[in-house]
Amino acid sequence: MRFHIQQDSDIPASSQLYNQICFAIAARHFPPGHRLPSTRQLAMQTGLHRNTISKVYRQLENDGVVEAMAGSGIYVRDQQNPREIKPPPGPRGRHLPDIDREVRQSVDGLLNAGCTLQQARELLTREIDWRLRCGARVLVSTPREDIGASMLISEELTPHLDAPVEVVPMEELEAVLDNSSNGTVVTSRYFLQPVEEIAKRHGVRAVPVDLNDFRHELDLLKDLRAGSCVGLVSISPGILRAAEVILHSMRGNELLLMTATPDVSSRLLALLRASSHVLCDRPSLPLVEQSLRQNRSQLMRMPQVHCAQSYLGTATIDQLRKEIGLLSS
Repeated sequence: MRFHIQQDSDIPASSQLYNQICFAIAARHFPPGHRLPSTRQLAMQTGLHRNTISKVYRQLENDGVVEAMAGSGIYVRDQQNPREIKPPPGPRGRHLPDIDREVRQSVDGLLNAGCTLQQARELLTREIDWRLRCGARVLVSTPREDIGASMLISEELTPHLDAPVEVVPMEELEAVLDNSSNGTVVTSRYFLQPVEEIAKRHGVRAVPVDLNDFRHELDLLKDLRAGSCVGLVSISPGILRAAEVILHSMRGNELLLMTATPDVSSRLLALLRASSHVLCDRPSLPLVEQSLRQNRSQLMRMPQVHCAQSYLGTATIDQLRKEIGLLSS
């Protein structure tokens, strides 16, 4: 993935780069464990000073998004498989049935990491018990100011998980976990660090889900002619803020950009009047279509409406099910 920086922009170059890297990680362009480009490589690609890039990398590390490995580089944080733990060796005893081989492989991996058999037994038992507790319920949590992101995640998880899915603002998560610590907390990578800190205090797991890479939407925006007015509509203010920075980094001032949440009808109508193209999420689509129908006479032209079909990446729900032992409904 290549990054684009608008050097003459009012948005600081460090903010442009930070947002683009966060999106690349959240959308798995850079998956967990992936080594990020060096400061030298990014300097050549973006034209930024290496000190500026180092500052962005430090901020990403402080936010729990990446981890610095001395003498090796900057890596996307792999929450479930810390880099200091050696992976299990190759399968042994291939004549055994598959399940037995997997068990043997797991035990061998623990022994090679320095565990005794008793410790391996305790670790496996604890993990199984934990996953049984994790599967009791799913709490989707983001800050209250961007609770729309939680609603988007919840909407896409609910049909696929055989467990209750509940939206909980991050500010209320502590109190909810005080009452019952059974379950798993799910969030996006944008909010993983603060959510994870709360979850750890209560002995529960915080699992990040990956975003859709929005490749189709980004390609559409890249191809729009200069001077086009684009409207972005989402129930998540956080998505709108990040998208605004990323789109500006891609196209600079070539496009006029307007954003709106669908619940503010006056702003939504102004956006629909001005925009030639409107991009929205699925929960916003009915309100966008309703506003178009009700105000058709006030529109000089009907904008082209494109609805992003998913907020989450295609594989992340299956990864979540495997991680916490949930079954599809």
